[in-house]
Amino acid sequence: MRRLKHLHALPALILTTLLVSGCGVNPVTGERELRLISESNELQIGKEQYQPTIQTQGGRYYRDEKLNNYISEVGQSLADVSDRTDLPYEFTVINSGVPNAWALPGGKIAINRGLLTELENEAQLAAVMGHEIVHAAARHSAQRMQRGTLINLGVAGIGLGLALNGNEYAGLIMGGAALGSQLIMAQYSRSHELESDRYGMQYMAEAGYNPEAAVQLQEVFVRLSENEQSNFVTGLFRSHPPSQERVEANRRIADELGRKGTFGEERYQRMMAGLRKDADAYEAYDRARKAASEGESEKALALLEQAIEQVPDEAAFRELRADIRMQEGKTESALADYNRAVELYPEMFSYRIGRGLAHEELENFDAAEQDFKASLDVVPTSIAYLGLGDAVSGQGRTSEARQYYQKAAQGEGRVGDIARQRLESLSGG
Repeated sequence: MRRLKHLHALPALILTTLLVSGCGVNPVTGERELRLISESNELQIGKEQYQPTIQTQGGRYYRDEKLNNYISEVGQSLADVSDRTDLPYEFTVINSGVPNAWALPGGKIAINRGLLTELENEAQLAAVMGHEIVHAAARHSAQRMQRGTLINLGVAGIGLGLALNGNEYAGLIMGGAALGSQLIMAQYSRSHELESDRYGMQYMAEAGYNPEAAVQLQEVFVRLSENEQSNFVTGLFRSHPPSQERVEANRRIADELGRKGTFGEERYQRMMAGLRKDADAYEAYDRARKAASEGESEKALALLEQAIEQVPDEAAFRELRADIRMQEGKTESALADYNRAVELYPEMFSYRIGRGLAHEELENFDAAEQDFKASLDVVPTSIAYLGLGDAVSGQGRTSEARQYYQKAAQGEGRVGDIARQRLESLSGG
């Protein structure tokens, strides 16, 4: 009984030890907090997770470098007046129509083109970016990760437990590569949201922007949430729930800071001109994706023809058309589109996987091997390991194939089942 008593006391003992040895001061609020994740670990997590997270959320919007530079310029102007100016901040535009913005530990921040087109001026952009900078500077993601650590010790509530949303590779992403997507989709607490609003507005004012824009932005978000705008619900509102409480809090902060500073509407609209010009093409692409998911391939292809005619240098359009052609058994045509997609955006893991599968279908095993390896360099997936096993097996390298199948077999679902079947076949079972 004495030993059982001691075991029951173990979680509390561990928690007490952590509280004593892992305390620190929040760099933004100045308050004492539990710190299980060191700053060096925080920076490492951001560095390792940034590119995989960008890729799994739609990839970088590579078509407009001036726009990316502009977003970085605005973001850096806020980072320069933040409470953690020494973080290695990075800012990227994501090629996704879902309105969203997110921050990873260490100052790694992104905003979707779908949110950019909803904003009206540079000050509203600054409100979004300032808010995300506070999430990074105040270690909000790290604190949520700490909560997960405490859960594993049996001393706190429920964990993140979130899968990637709306991504065909969701169940195929392996190891730590899904961590970034889990972090950006996990809902922030009420206190973290209010904290990010307050200090983000302070950063806005110090950088010369009118904090009134943050009030306007929250008012719009509340209206959209009440109307249940699906794109916002699956994007920004999932992790950043709006509320009338935040609107009122922002009004009080704007009163304190003074409603002065620039809105920058003319400059913002000028920088968004390219995105707005191509809006019809991206809308057709989104409709094509929906049609394809519902088995309406002819409708999807017709929509894609419209999109490609308007924006011929968008790799995502080519990939979707290639995917549909692969399903129709038109491998040569699919390969031509995959080639163009990879040519336009060589780093995108999903384009490499698609082309690798097309090469395998045509028994171009060496080319398939190179594509699968290139995809794994960015985002490890069970389907790439399975494809790599098939590619090297097709070249007679059985022992290597077994190693790749073992990796793929760690995955769940159909891909894991196929990998296990391959292993049994190699073992003579």
